[in-house]
Amino acid sequence: MFDDADPLLVRLRATCLGLPEVEERISHGRPTWRVAKQFAVYGGGERTPEGHVRHDHALLFVPDPAEGGALDHDERFFFPAYVGPYGWRAVDLDREDVGWDEVAELLDASYRQVANRRQLAALDDL
Repeated sequence: MFDDADPLLVRLRATCLGLPEVEERISHGRPTWRVAKQFAVYGGGERTPEGHVRHDHALLFVPDPAEGGALDHDERFFFPAYVGPYGWRAVDLDREDVGWDEVAELLDASYRQVANRRQLAALDDL
């Protein structure tokens, strides 16, 4: 379901693994990143009226609760299948209007939703 040489995955992996104590695991055929809990997934799907749509180059993440409403009104973001009802959102990384600074901010916010105090202190020291 993914190619290790995919340049989007390579860049996403480097960003995720640059956060304190992050480990990568394959779950359901997709790369995931976690500290105690999962905070990012590469690739997923979306349920639409027409059926299930795969998004192989999407970043699935847990947004800051204060940002969730704004993301819901931004057409670049979507509710990923299965985890959307639990607060997760997703964005296709191959869109021209999604920059890597924004991706880093989304990952930072997602990491902060699951990290413990020690990990957060280490992140703030970076």
